[in-house]
Amino acid sequence: MSGDSGMNSERPLSPHLAHYRWEIGQSTSILHRATGIALAAGLPVLAWWIVAMAAGGAAADWTARIYASWPAKLLLFGWTVAICFHLLNGIRHLGWDSGHGFGMANTRSTGWAAMIGAVALALLIWVFVLFGGVGA
Repeated sequence: MSGDSGMNSERPLSPHLAHYRWEIGQSTSILHRATGIALAAGLPVLAWWIVAMAAGGAAADWTARIYASWPAKLLLFGWTVAICFHLLNGIRHLGWDSGHGFGMANTRSTGWAAMIGAVALALLIWVFVLFGGVGA
């Protein structure tokens, strides 16, 4: 083929990320997949904790010391946010599966509600756990 096809060579041949405006739908879709992976990766950690606590003794003490560290608490908080987001975004998807909420305004508002709600719900869970819950 000749080098001149009559097209402007400065134009991209296919749509490029630089041409799209970032939307909440993209974020929630990517985060839903990422949180699913994070939840699957965190399951062995949860299983390790359950088995160690059931075993008792030195295994439980060692595991409790590790899980009480700040890095572990930060990871556990992130896992809690992932659970909350995956739950709320899953409820959002159930609405779509039933044929509701396809409008752009509704899609944006429920996307933001899932993101903000996940952080708020995770914070509530951690406050409840750390401060003993109701009546403490």
